[in-house]
Amino acid sequence: MGDLNAWWAGLSFSLKFYWILAVPFTLFFLLQLLLSFFGGGDVPDDTPDAEVEADTGIGFQFFTLKNLIAFFTIFSWTGIACIDMGISESTAAIIAFVAGLAMMLIMASLFYFLAKASGDGTMKFEKAIGKSGQVYLTIAAKRGGLGQVQIKVQGTLRTLDALTDDEDNIATGSMVVVKAIVNENVLLVTSK
Repeated sequence: MGDLNAWWAGLSFSLKFYWILAVPFTLFFLLQLLLSFFGGGDVPDDTPDAEVEADTGIGFQFFTLKNLIAFFTIFSWTGIACIDMGISESTAAIIAFVAGLAMMLIMASLFYFLAKASGDGTMKFEKAIGKSGQVYLTIAAKRGGLGQVQIKVQGTLRTLDALTDDEDNIATGSMVVVKAIVNENVLLVTSK
């Protein structure tokens, strides 16, 4: 313990300042990293699910708790490293500040682009309107019964229920075009 006290007493004010920031923020950073990998994000089973159609995702968030923890972690360790390398205290402070800002920018950009890259995978039937497909199961004329069509929607080939207003049945293998959506999840098609 005496060696630690002697070491601390021998530090300049700047190094003490950087060390006071480095220790707790490094611990917060490591705790945050461990929770990100091994838990801490579980949602209870009784939490209601909600979908917001107008939700456009996460915008570019520069000032967040994670970014501030990363800033002070990088800022303090860069300041310690610069002073240990013999760089003047004012130059070390500028370099440490720029390094901390760069880390915040990198993290904010990373989270922004990761959020943009995620897709929800929900089938949006309205995107099928105007698309061509092939009849999989015969569709009865004048909405006489459900058939099925295979159609590529949102980059995926899907087999979906379909009706027609055509005068004749549309046989398996025939090409059709989607005119509208009926009952939220049934396609209204016409033969090509």
